[in-house]
Amino acid sequence: MKILHALGWYFPETLGGTEIYVKALADRQKANRHDVEIAVPKPGAPQTEPTHFDGIPVLRYPTPQTPTRDEAQGRLEARGSEHFRNYLEASRPDILHVHTLTTGLGVHELERASELGIKTVVTNHLGSVGFLCQRGTLMRWGEHPCDGVVQESKCAACELQNRGFSKAAAWTVALAGQFSGSLGSRLPGKIGTAMGMTHLIAHNQTLQHRMLETVDRFVLLNRAAREVVVQNGGDPKKLDLNYLGLSHQDSRRKPSPAELPTKRPVTLGYLGRFIAIKGVLDLARAVASLPKELAFRLVIRAPFDDEATQVRKRFDAIAGNDARIDFAPAVPPDQVPEVLTSYDVLCVPSVWFENGPTVVSESHAVGTPVIGTRIGAMPELIEDGVNGALTDPGDWKALADILGGIVAKPNATIDVWRDALPPARTMNAVAEDYEALYREVLD
Repeated sequence: MKILHALGWYFPETLGGTEIYVKALADRQKANRHDVEIAVPKPGAPQTEPTHFDGIPVLRYPTPQTPTRDEAQGRLEARGSEHFRNYLEASRPDILHVHTLTTGLGVHELERASELGIKTVVTNHLGSVGFLCQRGTLMRWGEHPCDGVVQESKCAACELQNRGFSKAAAWTVALAGQFSGSLGSRLPGKIGTAMGMTHLIAHNQTLQHRMLETVDRFVLLNRAAREVVVQNGGDPKKLDLNYLGLSHQDSRRKPSPAELPTKRPVTLGYLGRFIAIKGVLDLARAVASLPKELAFRLVIRAPFDDEATQVRKRFDAIAGNDARIDFAPAVPPDQVPEVLTSYDVLCVPSVWFENGPTVVSESHAVGTPVIGTRIGAMPELIEDGVNGALTDPGDWKALADILGGIVAKPNATIDVWRDALPPARTMNAVAEDYEALYREVLD
């Protein structure tokens, strides 16, 4: 079987969850004797760049460094994307598996593949759930989980607020944009972007319908995302579930609580990107509210780019000079199981729609329970009060109550959770499910 994976970014230029997922899947497919290749749009590249990464061919094809508004919004085919379409025609893979919908890799390219008789599968990795959430978080006003039902003025106002408008101003501009139709979007610069937001939401719905009509399967990583697609008119027959799995082959579970009970002071952990939507500021507020005499250790492992550095300043302003908080370097992928084993509890206080996150399953695999939020896939992975705990996104007071309780009585909380942790799903199981799906659409 010839399989072409296509995504917006890839190694070695970038390192993220989608890249790790695709590489792990491609490695297993190659080991199963499939012909596997990867295609990636490269903004600003002068020409196509056939390369290899870790033994798998990677085609990087040019797209605009600065796309026009129509290119970015998928109204027009992006310049350079013809290189990808020409490659499809020459290569003719059995399966085109798309993991990112972005400029130069969107509905136009999926439709071209379908015209060529190539079977198409799209896996949704983001909170946008295809083209449904322009904000990309499925959080209403960035404050609480959205019901996911797309309505033009409602969603336009939410995105405008995300771009700096007050709620009142966002509603005003969204309603004005609805009245002006496509005329507002023709205005230049930021004014046109704002006035055209309602029109963009309507266009996104069209793209979502076109995408679902074109693809053979749209794969979701959790039931919550699948329900959002169905609520917005998606055909359940075209939707498939494939939960995330672990890439690590050496994830060994720590000894049971009977053999090695949790000792005080408790070590709390955070591992991942240090950005606001991951709830790190709520974690700061929760820790800052705990009595200073309460002994514990919070270890934060994260890479620090410009955005993370700015968030760190806000974190420090909230938490103050709390000696119980330690910042440590980012964790290389092969060391993730070891670091998670060193934590007594992992904190994942995200305030956006998490399709996984993989770190929850990785933590469960080594025997470390997780405190998460009731959004995305986490309620499907964490049983509140049974093998971990859940709070509402943004509810730092509830998070503080949970942290205070487990720090004071770890054997009555953490050790009970450890005994109830489920077995972890592996990337091998993910690959097997995709193999069955590919054969089904080919048949």
